[in-house]
Amino acid sequence: MSARNDVPPSTVGVELLDHGVEVEYTDGRTTLYRGVPEAVTDTLTTPPKKETHVLVTDPTETEGVMLYVNDLKTHDDILESTGVGRVVLEQGETEEVFPGVTVRRVGGMRTEIEADPEVARGRVFVFVEDDWSERSYEFVSGDPEADEQ
Repeated sequence: MSARNDVPPSTVGVELLDHGVEVEYTDGRTTLYRGVPEAVTDTLTTPPKKETHVLVTDPTETEGVMLYVNDLKTHDDILESTGVGRVVLEQGETEEVFPGVTVRRVGGMRTEIEADPEVARGRVFVFVEDDWSERSYEFVSGDPEADEQ
């Protein structure tokens, strides 16, 4: 019943709503990540001590895989029963957690996430939360022509 091991994710259900992203765990429970995700085109750096959840959908946008980054509270058996995975990184470590999605642990208890939705072959969401707030982000492909104007 460790809370410090990597746990591989299973497929979870996903429903994209106009007011957030709903995830249905493999045990049938659901959670709603509220709000329209803010677009990110390059690197997302989380504030210190925030819970970081990465969700990558399949091309149909009806299912995907979810991973908690550096979650030290949730026990393995709970993750396994819900289908959520976990990766635990030491400071300075970097890992490609899904094709096209890389996480790195930087100083100050922060996490950096980089993602290329085209390589991931689905939508890439990051949810950052604690007991007082939650923020949603979605990695989108940048438009190089728009950047040049």
